[in-house]
Amino acid sequence: MDLPAVATRLLREARETNERRLLVLAGDRERGFDALRGVLDALPVPVTDTTLVGDRESLPCEQLDPKRTGELLGTTREVVVYDAHDRFEPNALGRLTGVVDGGGLLILLAPDFDSWPDRRDGFDASLAVPPFEERDVTGRFRERIVALLLVHPGIAIANVDSGETERDGLTRPAPRHERAPVSIPDDRKFPRAAYEACLTGDQAAALSALEALREDGRAVVIEADRGRGKSSAAGLAAGALAAEGEDVLVTAPDARNAAEVFARARELLEGSLERDEKYDLETTAGGRVRFVRPLDIVEEESDVLLVDEAAALPVRVLERCLGIDRVAFTTTIHGYEGAGRGFSVRFRDRLEGSDHEVRSTNMVDPIRYAAGDPVEVWAFRALLLDARPPAAQLVTDATPETTVYRRLSKSALAADEGLLREVFGLLVTAHYRTEPNDLARLLDAPNLSVRALTHDGHVTSVALLAREGGLSAETRRELYDGGRIRGNMIPDLLTSQLRDERAGEPVGWRVLRIATHDAVRSIGLGSRLLSEIRWEFDDEVDWLGVGYGATPELLDFWTENSFSTVHLSTTRNDASGEYSAVMLAPTSDSGYDLHDRHAAWFADRIEGTLSDPLDDIDPDVVRAALGSVDTVVDPDLTERDWIHVASAAYGPGAFDIAPGSFRPLAVSHLIDGEAPLTDRGERLLVRKVLQGHPWDEVAEELGFVSTRMCMRELGGSFKPLVDEYGSEAALAQKRRYSDD
Repeated sequence: MDLPAVATRLLREARETNERRLLVLAGDRERGFDALRGVLDALPVPVTDTTLVGDRESLPCEQLDPKRTGELLGTTREVVVYDAHDRFEPNALGRLTGVVDGGGLLILLAPDFDSWPDRRDGFDASLAVPPFEERDVTGRFRERIVALLLVHPGIAIANVDSGETERDGLTRPAPRHERAPVSIPDDRKFPRAAYEACLTGDQAAALSALEALREDGRAVVIEADRGRGKSSAAGLAAGALAAEGEDVLVTAPDARNAAEVFARARELLEGSLERDEKYDLETTAGGRVRFVRPLDIVEEESDVLLVDEAAALPVRVLERCLGIDRVAFTTTIHGYEGAGRGFSVRFRDRLEGSDHEVRSTNMVDPIRYAAGDPVEVWAFRALLLDARPPAAQLVTDATPETTVYRRLSKSALAADEGLLREVFGLLVTAHYRTEPNDLARLLDAPNLSVRALTHDGHVTSVALLAREGGLSAETRRELYDGGRIRGNMIPDLLTSQLRDERAGEPVGWRVLRIATHDAVRSIGLGSRLLSEIRWEFDDEVDWLGVGYGATPELLDFWTENSFSTVHLSTTRNDASGEYSAVMLAPTSDSGYDLHDRHAAWFADRIEGTLSDPLDDIDPDVVRAALGSVDTVVDPDLTERDWIHVASAAYGPGAFDIAPGSFRPLAVSHLIDGEAPLTDRGERLLVRKVLQGHPWDEVAEELGFVSTRMCMRELGGSFKPLVDEYGSEAALAQKRRYSDD
C-alpha cells in the first residue's frame, strides 16, 4: 500500500473540485500514527494549515484537546486530523468536518472497523450514567458511522494493520464550471467595497436584503446551511451601518460564534476605526459594532440588532429581540452544534405577527467548498443534520384516537432509517440545542428510552425519557456530601441542593424532551402520550418527572397532566433566561412519599425565596407553579397577624405596617385557595405581598390608574381570603367594620 500516494491523489482531487475528501486510517493506533506521519510528510500542505485533534503529542503541528474543538469554530484548516481511538464524540466530528476548507482533507484515525462498534471509549463512559456501567452502553452509533463510511463517495479507507487500501475515495468528477462573478446592484445603499467582498451571488443578495435595516421597523431573516457565508454578510452589513454612524449590537450563543461577523466588519472599516477591540469596534463617524450576551439585550439601547446563529437560541430569547426596532436574524438550517427548528417552526410565526416588516432570503451556494461536496453529504446523513419530522400531509388527519402508542427500542430505531429520521427530526423541533451527541445517546445510552405516537406509521409525537434514581446508599451519601452525579438531574437536585439524602433511592423516568408535530399541535397528542407513558410505567417505577425553563403555558400543560411543582430554581438559565421548574408525578408509595415531602418543603420555603432570589420572576409563572403544588397549606397566622390582615381588608389597617402577616395567607391561596380573585388580584399578591416591589412600580406594571387604587385593590383582594381562612379574631374584625 502506497498510502502517501493515495492521500496525495485524494488531496489533488479535492483541490481540483474545491471539495473536501475524507481519509480513514483504520486499525492499531500506533500503526495509524506511523502511517499518518508518512501521509503528512507527503502532502503539499504547510504544517501551519494542519491541526491534530487528540490527546497525545506526536506531530509537529497545531494540536487541540478533543474537548476544545469549539475553539475552531469560525476558522478553517486545509488538513484536520481526528484521533478517534480514545474518545469518538459526534459533536467533535461535526465541528471538525465544518472546519476543513474546500480543497482540504479530513483524516480520521479509528480502530479496526470490525471491532470498533464493540469498543468502549471516553465518550461511552459519559453515556454510562449511574446506576449503569460502561458495559451497558451499546455501539449502534459507531455501527452507523462504519456502514456509511464504507458506501459514501469521497471517502478513502486504509487498513493500517493489513496494509491494504480498501477504498481510494476518488470520485473522478467531470470538470466543474468556474463560479460566476458577483453582480453589484446599481441601486445599492451599502458601500461598493462591501459588495466587492462578497464571494457569491447569494451572499450579495443577502447583503442587499440587509440594507433594509437602514429603515425603521424592519426585520431581516437569512437562512442557510453552514459554509454559505451568512455570518460574513451580516458582518459586512454591520460594518456598513457603523460607517454611517449607527450603533449595531451583535448577539450569538457565545462571543466566539460571532467572530466571523466582527472579522468582516473590521475589514470593511479598515482605516476608519476609532477603537478596535476584539468584540467592540467604534468608527470615526460615531458608529459602533459591539457584542452583547443574549440575556442582556433588553438592557442595551442600540439602533440595530444582528442575531447570529439564531437557531441555537431559545424561542423565548428570540422574542426579546423583537423589542429592537431594526433586527436581523442569521440562522443555520442544519447545524452540528444544535440548530433546532424552533426558529423556523415556532418563532417565524411570531416574527411575522410582530410590528416589523419582514424580509427573508435563503443562501444555497457554498462558499468554502463546492456545492455537492461529498464530505458534507456524508456528514449530514451520518449525523442526521437534515433530519425532519414527517411531511405535514402525512399526519394532518391524526387525532388522539387515531394514533398508536409505540415503545421504540434502540435496535428498532437503528434498523429503520425512516423511523429514526422522523423521531430525531421531531426532537430537533422540541429543543434549540439538539445536537449530534444526542443521536448517539438515542442509539446507545442505557438510561434513555423513546416512546411515540404514530399515525399511519408516521411519528406525530415523541418523548425522550431518562431513567433516574435507584442509587446505592454509598452514591447517595457521596451526593449528599457534595459529590456530583451524571444523568440523574432530579435525584441530584433533591439530594444536594434540597438536602434529602433519601431522594436518590426511588426510581423514576424523567421526560427529557417531548414534541408534537407542528401540523397537529394543541389537539391533545402530548397529553395522550404522557398518559400512555404513565400507564406503562405505573407498576415499574416510583415517579415520573420533568425539569424545564418555566413559562405559564408549560406549567399549565404539565399541571393538566398531573405533574406537581416541587422546586423553582433560584437562578436563571444562561441560555433561556428562564427560571427552571421541577415537577413530579408519583406512581408508587415511595414516589408519593418523595413527592409529598418535597411539595410541603417547597410550599414552606417559597415565601422566602420570592422576596429574595426570585423577586424578579414572572408573577404568572409563580401563580402557575404554586397552583400546581399538590399539598394543603395552613397559613398558620397568629391572632395578631389575623387582626392586621382583617383590619387592612375590611377596615382602616395598612399592609405596610406588617407585611409578614399577609405572606403566608397569599401562599396558601395561590396553592390551594378557592377564593374568587381576578388574575390581576393574584398578580398583585405576587408582586407586592410576596416579592415586595415598590407600590409605584407595581401600580404601573399592573395597569392601575394610581398607587392609591393599587393599595385599595390589595386590601380588597384579602377580603375573600379572610372569609376562607380567617380565625375568630379575623372574623371579629370583619364584623366590627362591616357593621360600621
